[in-house]
Amino acid sequence: MKAFENALVYVEGEGLKKTNLAFGDKISSIGGDIAGAEVISLPDDAVVLPGFIDEHIHGAGGADAMDGTVSALKTIATTVAAEGTTTFLATTMTQSPKNILGAMRAVKEYRAAGFAEGARVGGVHLEGPFIAAAHKGAQPLEYIAKPSAEVFDEYNAASGGAIRIVTLAPEEEGAEALIKHLVSLNIVASIGHTSAKCSDIRCAMAAGARNVTHTYNAQSPLHHREIGTVGSALLYDDLHAELIADTIHVSVPAIQLLVKCKPLDRLILITDAMRAKGLKDGISELGGQTVIVKNGEARLEDGTLAGSVLRMNRAVGNMVQKAGVPLLQAVDYATINPARTLGIEKEAGSIKVGKNADFAVLNGNFDVLLTVRDGNVVYRAN
Repeated sequence: MKAFENALVYVEGEGLKKTNLAFGDKISSIGGDIAGAEVISLPDDAVVLPGFIDEHIHGAGGADAMDGTVSALKTIATTVAAEGTTTFLATTMTQSPKNILGAMRAVKEYRAAGFAEGARVGGVHLEGPFIAAAHKGAQPLEYIAKPSAEVFDEYNAASGGAIRIVTLAPEEEGAEALIKHLVSLNIVASIGHTSAKCSDIRCAMAAGARNVTHTYNAQSPLHHREIGTVGSALLYDDLHAELIADTIHVSVPAIQLLVKCKPLDRLILITDAMRAKGLKDGISELGGQTVIVKNGEARLEDGTLAGSVLRMNRAVGNMVQKAGVPLLQAVDYATINPARTLGIEKEAGSIKVGKNADFAVLNGNFDVLLTVRDGNVVYRAN
């Protein structure tokens, strides 16, 4: 048994409070006696938060989910633990069926091995190939495909049933049928890389779509005569909105607008990070395309943004320090909100007795001091 003694903890339903917190792989007590436990000492400015959940990340530490190897997933898992992330979805991109199948098989193998190091691979976010060419972003044009339940089933089977989210363009032929198929399997249909009009969004919602992939980016913009995907994300409370809060993909005023429009439980912080995260500036790669990383920006050679190098702790910090969001609200955007989207809120996303002992311990500057997953310390700052 391990414990934090008289630590400042974000307790579900109670907010921040000074208390004892005891845990094995699950949280065993809050405020109880910790006699006999291994006490983990923390500095005075430390705050114990739920472990972050990143539902949209392609890579980190020089590795990418599309590498299709267990070692790549292990590198990502250990790298993101340093930013307080305890669960992530290995996110694919539009590529050849062979490469996507390879990535799926690697996730299946990794999850079956039960690695304790780093963050947990909670499943797969299949981003593409069912997207619109006009809003492909950094996704390779030649591998874009029409939405297909049959193709999806092949990918899902290869992953061992690990796909949790599918990004698709709802205006494309076959999209409505695929959305209904996903919903029948309790998989999240997410609207993204799309030219959808508001009427397309409404049809997608009626079919069961309830998520918007990296809101504002790679989607039809807001116009006063056609509000598109962006306007629909702002308008409809039922849609959960992903956000890359690096202030590069989305400006601070646009972040503030989204916060103002969305219910508290409908905004989700993501990193959408690629393999260059955690590395120095220089030349990297995404889906076989050259990426130039400089001053915190990752761009293709033509200038297109190509994912981010954002860390989850910095996403939370940006929401507080730059967008003026209250701390615990920003934390919810990175914890309980994605947990609810993924249907894992009974085991993750908040600090409550019986839930996984997953913690991100930060200081007042939003630096990560300690990350705990399933009761084990998977990252400790030097």
